[in-house]
Amino acid sequence: MAARKFDVKAYPGFAQITVLCLLILYVPLMVVMIYSFNASASIVVWEGFSLRWYKDVFVGPESAKFKVAARNSFVIAIIAATVSTTIATFAATAMIRGGRFRLRLVSLGLISLPLMVPEIVTAVATLIFFNSIGFERGLLTILLAHIAFCIPFAYLPIAARMQGIEDTYEQAAMDLYATKRQAFTKILLPLMMPGIISGFLLAFIISLDDFIITNFVKGAGVETLPTAIFGAVKQGIKPNIMAISTMLLAFSIVMVTISYFVSKSGDKK
Repeated sequence: MAARKFDVKAYPGFAQITVLCLLILYVPLMVVMIYSFNASASIVVWEGFSLRWYKDVFVGPESAKFKVAARNSFVIAIIAATVSTTIATFAATAMIRGGRFRLRLVSLGLISLPLMVPEIVTAVATLIFFNSIGFERGLLTILLAHIAFCIPFAYLPIAARMQGIEDTYEQAAMDLYATKRQAFTKILLPLMMPGIISGFLLAFIISLDDFIITNFVKGAGVETLPTAIFGAVKQGIKPNIMAISTMLLAFSIVMVTISYFVSKSGDKK
């Protein structure tokens, strides 16, 4: 007897709950985006379309603060994504191509742990660690925390890509007298590249958008873009904050979209 197909859409109320969840998630974002183009200084009264607040971000009285914060965010995100992707690539190679070895499951659990632990717990634990060893907080502490936190995010697409690659390619290369190193660098690494790029982009976005961990481990006077936005919001929500948030959201969407299509192109190949 053939098993019935499970269709969750057939359950009563599924469509309504889906629409409600989408509204809760995306309506606030749409409001922020729309009012970032408001000509008025008010965040609730619409007075017409204008780009004045986007101009204010770059040349306004607070522009210098946001430029420094944005530079810090991008520098940290690039370095953290590069290092975490490199570590994740070697970790995925060991886990998937390394065969069975002692503590393999433990190692896999340690890699996945930051995904399961609440971010606030990770932030507090990282802060306690830096304080216990007397490490002065600043850009370096943010960078180290982001590297550790981004490794599992980079690992997931890389491992998924490697699992889809048969090991017969490397075996064929070694049958043709290639060393293991040559089989990895000349055969496996190019085939893994879509996953590596996706992992890098995902880690980059996670680092760029992170607020909780950054806010705990940053030093006095050190700001990234999310913490600078939070500090400005505490003094009152201004339209220029909406403009910055909209640009950051648009940039994140573009990067995630690129990551998705790079991963899909790799699957097709």
